[in-house]
Amino acid sequence: MKIGQSYEGTIKRQIYSAEEIAAAIERLAGRIAADFTGQPLLLLGVLKGALYVVTDLARAIALVPDGPSEIVVDYLCVSSYGNATRTSGEVRLLKDTTATVTGKNVVIVEDIVDNGLTLEYLSALLAERGPARLASCVLFDKPYHRRVDVALNYVGLRCPDEFVVGYGLDYQELFRNLPYLAQLQPWVFRVE
Repeated sequence: MKIGQSYEGTIKRQIYSAEEIAAAIERLAGRIAADFTGQPLLLLGVLKGALYVVTDLARAIALVPDGPSEIVVDYLCVSSYGNATRTSGEVRLLKDTTATVTGKNVVIVEDIVDNGLTLEYLSALLAERGPARLASCVLFDKPYHRRVDVALNYVGLRCPDEFVVGYGLDYQELFRNLPYLAQLQPWVFRVE
């Protein structure tokens, strides 16, 4: 299947609008800012999906009065899906953070937590590096197929038990740029 820049006809339904996502980001930013008032904060986004979340979250935190004293943004890149709609169950670190974690207040930022394996892997990896505090922030929580018990300190929205795209989430690297969360038409998954 080849889809150009136009996604016309591929969206089955919109789950969360751009406005609902923006409101969730603002709520998350307010909670994080309150918990790290006057302290430096390192936001570690998990690429590629969390790119939009981290960007909008960092901007929203910066607008909260009496928030963190400084905000540093960096990224990690992991792989567990490849081009599939279900995780392989194997998490691989493709790009490590360049920021120093030791002694820092660190919030891992994920677009979505499904089975929990990626967050479990990253939490263990970063905890070994001795952060002052380690927390997690997820925009979309999808708990239906959770394989491991992971701590979700900041949760934006509950995701339905569907394969979803938009706002950083993709299907074969497409649809990340949608400003809302959506479910795809079944025909999109057919192999041509």
